[in-house]
Amino acid sequence: MDLDCGLPEMVCALGADYYGVADLASAADFIRSQGGERVARFPRAVVMGIRLLDELVDMLEEHSDRTGASLYRHHSYDVVNAALDGIALRVANTIQHKGFLAFPIPASKRASDELIAGVFSHKLAAHLAGLGWIGKSCLLVTPDHGPRVRWITVLTDAPIAPTGIPMKPRCAECTACVDICPVHAFTGRLFCEDEPREARFDAAACDRYFKELEAGSGPVVCGLCLFVCPHGRKGKHRPDGKLRD
Repeated sequence: MDLDCGLPEMVCALGADYYGVADLASAADFIRSQGGERVARFPRAVVMGIRLLDELVDMLEEHSDRTGASLYRHHSYDVVNAALDGIALRVANTIQHKGFLAFPIPASKRASDELIAGVFSHKLAAHLAGLGWIGKSCLLVTPDHGPRVRWITVLTDAPIAPTGIPMKPRCAECTACVDICPVHAFTGRLFCEDEPREARFDAAACDRYFKELEAGSGPVVCGLCLFVCPHGRKGKHRPDGKLRD
C-alpha cells in the first residue's frame, strides 16, 4: 500500500469522515511540554475524525433532559471514542507493517490532572492538517460541521505528505460559545500559538463544573459550546437530504 493514497481510502472505509496529515515541526515545543520526549519525537501526525449525529447534539439544548444527555454521552463519547480507537489501531498497524514507527493516541484519555489534558492535542493536529481552526471555545471548528466532530491521532515517522495548512479563524465577532458557557470558562480570545491555553480557557472551572455534575444524579455531560456553534448548526441536513441554509 502507498501510504499517501492508501491510508485515506482505508480510513474512509473504516467509517471516518475526516482524514488529514499534519507536519508537527512548528508545534514541537508545545508538544514536548505536554507529552514529553516520547511524544515529541514524531514529526508527523495522521489525524482522523468522526462527525457527531446532529439529532444527538441538538438534545444538549435541553440541559435538564437526562434522557437526551444519557443518549448523547453514550453515542457521542463511548461509541464514537471506541470507533476512533479502533480506526487508529488499524492505521498504526498498517504504518508499522510498512516499516515505520506508529504511536496511536487514545481518543479521550486524560494524562495529567494538573494540566487537565491528554498526552497530545488531537485538535492541534487537525488544525495543523488544515481540517479546521481552533475557535473561541478552544474546540476544533470545521468549515462544514463546526465542532461537531471527535478526533483521534496516530503519530508517526512515516514520510506521508501533509494535507493542508492551518486555517485562519472564521469566528469573526461571534461569541455564542462564550456566552452560553454555564461557568464562563472562555475569555473570547482567538487562538494564538504564542499564548497559553489559560489566555482563552479556564480549564479548571470547566473541570469543577463536570465534577459537580458527577455529584448529581444525572449523566455527566455539558457540550453547550459545541451545540451552539453556528458553523455546526448551519451544516445540518434537511429530511430531503439537502443541506439547510
